[in-house]
Amino acid sequence: MLPSYLLSLREGLEAALIIGIVLGALQKIRRTDLAPMLWYGTLAAVGVSIFTAILLTVFGLSLEGSAEQIYEGITMFIAAGLLTWMIFWMSQQARTLKAELEADVNKAAASRNGRALFWMAFIAVVREGVELAFFITAAFFAGSTENVGANTIQTLAGVVLGLSTSILLGWSLFATAVRLDLRRFFQVTGFILILFAGGLVAHGIHEFNEVGWIPNIIEHVWDVNAIVDEKSVLGELLKTLFGYNGNPSLTEMIGYFVYLAVVAVFFQRSNTKKIVTVAQPSA
Repeated sequence: MLPSYLLSLREGLEAALIIGIVLGALQKIRRTDLAPMLWYGTLAAVGVSIFTAILLTVFGLSLEGSAEQIYEGITMFIAAGLLTWMIFWMSQQARTLKAELEADVNKAAASRNGRALFWMAFIAVVREGVELAFFITAAFFAGSTENVGANTIQTLAGVVLGLSTSILLGWSLFATAVRLDLRRFFQVTGFILILFAGGLVAHGIHEFNEVGWIPNIIEHVWDVNAIVDEKSVLGELLKTLFGYNGNPSLTEMIGYFVYLAVVAVFFQRSNTKKIVTVAQPSA
């Protein structure tokens, strides 16, 4: 539940900020009559995102043996790549996001039927939604596959809670006097998600170790399952959050620590140069 909550909160808040900025821009130019097109585009994007998540998960569950391991490994690597890209994209683009969106809204408002605004909202939100679909699928497979029902319920609960929290935060930012330190928020969640992405990389390498696509070099660097069993409640939580493996291979550990070292350094450098600012829209 926790990984899906954090991922949904982060992606949901980004989508909420985008929607809020667009609504504020429509108010500025007094074209609130186009707001329904914004919501139609948003709902369409949500529908595509839900369909993508269901398709990815159901297809993965239908596979068996090495095909399942290959699919899970590929999904882990894709999710880790998207997650890394998303973290850096927000760090770099958030400073100019409001100005760019307002310029796009002004162009879209020139369309009489509002189709341009529909597609603008759809593309902006579906990007976040499809990314979240990959992340949630990867988090699902990173969890326990022995109890699919419980894992599904926990994942869905985390998604619902995360999106609900993001909607509340988004509404608070743009409709009330509440202020959120977005720079700090994205820094903290960014570091946590980097750890999560590192776990996805390690998990993907583990799956490829199983099918022989990546050599183990050393099959088990250590075995600490006697201390924290990876099948225990704590072990499952650590496994889902950070890719914990009680008896990892050497390539698994190399991939994990190299990823963390490289990405953490670049993320820290990026945050020392960029300042996240989100302005309150005018009435």
